[in-house]
Amino acid sequence: MPELIESSPFSIAKLRIIAIGPILFLILILSPQIPYISPMAQKSLAVAVWMLAWWISEVVEISVTALLPLILFPLLGILDIKDAAHAYGNPVIFLFMGGFMLALALEKHKLHIRIALNIVKLTGTNANGIIWGFMLATAFLSMWISNTATTVMMLPIATSVIALLSVTTNKNTKNFENFAVAMMLGIGYAATIGGVATLIGTPPNTVMASILAEKYKYRINFGQWMAFGFPFMMILLYACFLILTKVVYPNRLKNFTGSKEIIDTELAKLGKVTTAEIRTLIIFSCTAFLWIFQDLLKYFLQISFDFKLNIEDTMIAVMASVLLFLVSDGKKKQTDFLLVWKDTEKLPWGILLLFGGGLCLADALDKTGLIQLIGDTMAQNKGLSLLVLLIILGFLSVFISEIMSNVALVSVFVPVVLGLAVKLGENPLLLSITVTLGASCAFMLPMGSPPNAIIFSSGYLKVSQMVKAGFILNLISIFLIIIFAYFILPLIFGTTFKP
Repeated sequence: MPELIESSPFSIAKLRIIAIGPILFLILILSPQIPYISPMAQKSLAVAVWMLAWWISEVVEISVTALLPLILFPLLGILDIKDAAHAYGNPVIFLFMGGFMLALALEKHKLHIRIALNIVKLTGTNANGIIWGFMLATAFLSMWISNTATTVMMLPIATSVIALLSVTTNKNTKNFENFAVAMMLGIGYAATIGGVATLIGTPPNTVMASILAEKYKYRINFGQWMAFGFPFMMILLYACFLILTKVVYPNRLKNFTGSKEIIDTELAKLGKVTTAEIRTLIIFSCTAFLWIFQDLLKYFLQISFDFKLNIEDTMIAVMASVLLFLVSDGKKKQTDFLLVWKDTEKLPWGILLLFGGGLCLADALDKTGLIQLIGDTMAQNKGLSLLVLLIILGFLSVFISEIMSNVALVSVFVPVVLGLAVKLGENPLLLSITVTLGASCAFMLPMGSPPNAIIFSSGYLKVSQMVKAGFILNLISIFLIIIFAYFILPLIFGTTFKP
């Protein structure tokens, strides 16, 4: 529906959908007080309903919707403007901004393309090997840059490979059609799955970490999350590959002639590795090293030199950003820096606002007691086991994210499950991470995620084909989420939650 609306931006249909949010808001504001909740909680709920209506329909840019708390909360007396604006400056937002800066440098100097092509080249000329190579390359890039940008970058390379291979293979056969469908779905799904591996890989991870830091003063560091997220990502990625190539769309094709040549041609177009690429890679590698091994470095400096190093993920990201604007790109004729401020025009500033809006909404729902009430109500069911609760949350988050922005889902749902966990006496990390992972596992519908929409636009896919593969992958995702949350998470994050 959003696509149809956008084709006629000033249509009556669009205006009606825009009006749904404010109308629902006014109904709740003007209604008699709802039993068991305070007047302020009812006002907060009214704002949440307005925001959810616009987030779900996407009739207004979701980043614009995220600005509503800055207007409505002070206006209604829920939060003053200072408290409302505080959420938009959360340290984790700057962590994600640093990740965006690194991604801009990778894209500007085409280092991401060189990395991707070399990964694909290593997988050989076998049909399934080509698909796996593209999935690996896509997932690796998506760990560090946005899944949307990754998909946009990989799609033309994949379509050119498919076009070339169709010359040497009968493209009208069912086997070749399955190869093309699996290739497209593999890229889109890998972009989504890859982002789960790092804190900056996908917005829901960052939003969840922000809420934990804001509400409980509990910080998940980069290395901790990667120790948990990377194995999850690799298992889900390989399961996705097997589902696509062995179960849903087997191609039964063997070696292709010409696939190696197209990769070599694309690499030749890039030319030799430039000084700018080398310097960008050094900064990128050092940043990743510090993110992953900062705790080990702190410990080493403490015991060896009695020096306490006060460094966190956000500081590392900002330092990397500053370096990109200070280090020369090494070009002989027209030397410049690796990044100049004009490059930041491509930075998705709206996503940063989206984080702030979600955090502000969560803060208001918490302070007005609404989240506490929901937690109290759900906690009354004492007979519900933790495992059953995780299964319910896994199903809800995965399938709701098919029709709702994953960032919006995490922004609203994570504070609720945090309150629920406290009431049930369970580790809040178990419930919040279950919801967060589930929000990043929407594989059924084109509107489920930007990568889904991008690969659907390629013309190689039908909705039914995406639903067929996506439904199975959704179920596998839920199974893996429960296994990792229940068994692996306590090993990495500990069994006790310390606010």
